[in-house]
Amino acid sequence: MESAKYVSQKVSKARWRPVSSSFLQQPEIFATGSWDNEENKISIWSVGNYENSGLEDGFEGDPQLICENKHDGDVLGLQFLDQERIVTASSTGAVTIFRHHHNSQTISVSQQWVKAHHYPCDNAPCTAVVCSSPEIITVGEDGRIIVLRADQDCMAQVIENADSSTIHAVTYLRTTEILTVNSIGQIKLWDLRQQSNSASQILSLSGDRVPLYCIDRHPNQQHIVATGGQDGMLCMWDVRQGSMPSSLMEAHSAEMWEVHFHPTNPDHLFTCSEDGSLLHWETSSHSDMPSFLQGSRNSSVTSRSAMALAGGNQSLISAWLNGDSSKSRLETTHMLPSQTLSVNSLDVLGQCLVCGTDGEAIFINKQVPV
Repeated sequence: MESAKYVSQKVSKARWRPVSSSFLQQPEIFATGSWDNEENKISIWSVGNYENSGLEDGFEGDPQLICENKHDGDVLGLQFLDQERIVTASSTGAVTIFRHHHNSQTISVSQQWVKAHHYPCDNAPCTAVVCSSPEIITVGEDGRIIVLRADQDCMAQVIENADSSTIHAVTYLRTTEILTVNSIGQIKLWDLRQQSNSASQILSLSGDRVPLYCIDRHPNQQHIVATGGQDGMLCMWDVRQGSMPSSLMEAHSAEMWEVHFHPTNPDHLFTCSEDGSLLHWETSSHSDMPSFLQGSRNSSVTSRSAMALAGGNQSLISAWLNGDSSKSRLETTHMLPSQTLSVNSLDVLGQCLVCGTDGEAIFINKQVPV
């Protein structure tokens, strides 16, 4: 079941509100941020569980606006900090925590760092944010990495000259380690305990320094990392081995804006692009072995087909890293009707997928086959 909602805003970010760990619960609330509009907004939407929403028929799948608030600058990053708070990264350099008041169904600013990212004489866009409550990590065009804590006004940690180029995205590798990607094709690993201005590891695309725009790590096998960038290629990396990608796959014909592993079934991965497409990637290894075994940290656990491909004498860790041999075992599906304008953002939780586009539309799919 797919529905489209036209929202009179170019949508730059879309994120589901986390659900309780109850396995069967599907997400119902998501947030969006806009960009390149006269007045940008952060908005909260409901796709309501139509079976017990108490609303009239016809609500099924069609997102309803709950509340919104104006946002200074383009929304370049957006993450839920918890059930009530949402953190945004702005093109003005600001980092803002918005609070969604469930009783009154309103949203308001609860905390803000106005010029978190800046140049000596001007604002610098804050390009991305990642949260693990109460910690908030932001990166920017100024090459800084900032660690903030909700309910503390001062900055907990600043890596002042983390990069000489724009940092486009950030994600956690482990609790105290983060990964960043930049505009010269590098992944940098940072150990926040070191209080150092230099990365503990640098991986990079060889040859052309193609800007990388997005990164995500495998939820179970944390050494497996996916990135995408200006050339539309999907790159898979093993951060334990070497400094170059393990495999490169042709994905999109233009910039890849976001890449996300499915949080509970990482045999599935999703990417979206400037070319107007949203792809669902699936490793066929799951047909040989349940996903919970695939995700095992024991690298000797491999699927029978993987062992056969390797001649049976080589321990293959993951279908995502297998380069050429894995391509025959990767299926890709186009998730949207033919689009012309950029798909800027996507998020997937349970069987629900949401994405936002420059066509001023939000698309919802509540039956993603994962």
